[in-house]
Amino acid sequence: MSYQDTDLLPLLERDRRYPMEAYRFIYDALKFAQEDLHMGADEESEDREEQDLTERHLTGQDLCEAIRRYSLQQYGYMAKVVLNRLGMHCTRDFGNVVYNLIGIGMMRKSRQDRREHFDDVYDFEIVFRQEYRFEVRD
Repeated sequence: MSYQDTDLLPLLERDRRYPMEAYRFIYDALKFAQEDLHMGADEESEDREEQDLTERHLTGQDLCEAIRRYSLQQYGYMAKVVLNRLGMHCTRDFGNVVYNLIGIGMMRKSRQDRREHFDDVYDFEIVFRQEYRFEVRD
């Protein structure tokens, strides 16, 4: 699973809601989910590291959780601000970006997956602000 920014150009012309960086961010969050969090890995597989990343599947809710964690890891308390600047104000926006990527063949879905699985998974204000915990280091 790889891409070039040029692969996104037709999509950016067709749907102007999200900038290129939003698509890069979601794509990177998916890689984070698969590689760092091992989400979508077959629990039966003895070597989850070796399992082909293109065959790993995450539900919309799983991907939203991975995006939350990736956002907080990358941007901390500023995660909500960064996501908003990328045009993403709720988990429905994650679904819009993902389904645009599916539409151009950069991501895949299963028969059970629905666009609506990204709707109202969590509230940005709650998970990125109210529940945020600052780390105090010595």
